[in-house]
Amino acid sequence: MKFINKAALVLLLVVFGKPAMAQEIITEPVKQQDSVKPKLPQTGRFKIDGVVSVVGDFVVLESDIDFSLIELQQQGIPTAEITRCQILGKLMEDRMYAHHAIQDSIIVTDAEINAEVASRMDFFVERLGSEKKVVEYFKKRDLETLKADLFDIFKMQQLTERMRKKIVEEVEITPEEVRQFYTKFKPEERPVFGAEMEVAQIVIKPEISDAAKEETRERLRQIKKDVQAGSSFYSKAVLYSEDRGSGSSGGYIPVNRKSKLVKEFKEAAFSTSEGEISEPFETEYGFHIIYVEKVRGQELDVRHILLKPRVSDDAKRKALEKIALIRQRIVSGEISFAEAARNESMEKETRQSGGQLINPYTLDTRFELTKMDPSIYNDVSNLKDNEVSKPIESDDPRYGLSFKLMTVTNRYEEHPADYARDYTKIKDLALQEKQMKEIEKWSASKIKDTYIKVNGEYEACDFAIDWLKKSTR
Repeated sequence: MKFINKAALVLLLVVFGKPAMAQEIITEPVKQQDSVKPKLPQTGRFKIDGVVSVVGDFVVLESDIDFSLIELQQQGIPTAEITRCQILGKLMEDRMYAHHAIQDSIIVTDAEINAEVASRMDFFVERLGSEKKVVEYFKKRDLETLKADLFDIFKMQQLTERMRKKIVEEVEITPEEVRQFYTKFKPEERPVFGAEMEVAQIVIKPEISDAAKEETRERLRQIKKDVQAGSSFYSKAVLYSEDRGSGSSGGYIPVNRKSKLVKEFKEAAFSTSEGEISEPFETEYGFHIIYVEKVRGQELDVRHILLKPRVSDDAKRKALEKIALIRQRIVSGEISFAEAARNESMEKETRQSGGQLINPYTLDTRFELTKMDPSIYNDVSNLKDNEVSKPIESDDPRYGLSFKLMTVTNRYEEHPADYARDYTKIKDLALQEKQMKEIEKWSASKIKDTYIKVNGEYEACDFAIDWLKKSTR
């Protein structure tokens, strides 16, 4: 039952989610629901692992549809009204994107996918207990088979995502188009935006001594010597790197001029020759060495090792005393929260804005409560307006140990969309609609020159997209 097992992987990837996202962590492995019985589009013979569709170089199996339905149920989405035909249509779309991504020479390197496989395997092991238990959970013969299936899944996901981005990358929206999008709704039909809040913080980090920094540099110099003497950089990164995101994959990070990496890291990467290892250098995350594995023009395959200097107990105590004093000055009215953030906060991204946090998904200052990162929500959910939290200790895997003060600067109740008040959100919705129309146009065009086959009962499906090419017959 190889194909059913592979489909089960897709289910767990969605349920467990990305390992870096705290709100997606669960403590128990998800149990498959035996009561879920797939419904055929019409009465007929059920083929357990039959190929129901072919799109270009890819196939869709009966088991892919089965597990897509289970996946939706695990997310709490009612499936009574969702047909197998609708699921098949979505799976065929994904495969058409992947097929044409390959045709358009969109590159997804094996190194990228292997890094994702290694990272996700670490996540599964953390949740299920051991590699053996992960293999048993997915009913695989061995670890290599499991990793091969994960590789195929991630390759498909990346090809699909990059093809969709390419289709819409030049789609833009004008203010007039935003206005037209908004005015087409009757007042009672306008989108409703959930309750939101704006949040600010002040961050104080313990001071790292020069001796601790030099000790860290020396450890990296020794690692560099070991690699130059024949040791594996990959193995050293797995063993010692404190970058949880890349350490398990041998420190791999793809780099180009547009990469959203700190300046010091990119400068070190592009100033190190292929096959060479940099000297230790410092960023806001700690100290690094970089190994440039491959240079492809402006694209680099880089591995790095991150080490963070040790924070002494005395430094922690002084940082906590400092932030407690800042809080006292704010509460007493001596200084405002925003002024204290600008003068005292050690977080450069928010300091100049008075500590105001930016929502990474919308790039504005509002956070919708139902979509808020739990690590932030838990710190501010019980705060009253303008109340300042007590010092909160944070040991972020990226930024290290720090202490912070939090406050809620504004609250917004749930409300129907208002053109002036919610322009940015309305613009995003209008852009999404325009992008979807561009994707529909692309799909209609590509269907004509893509090999597509739908088998058996599924030929009777009423697809939203003309997969059967009826309009060209």
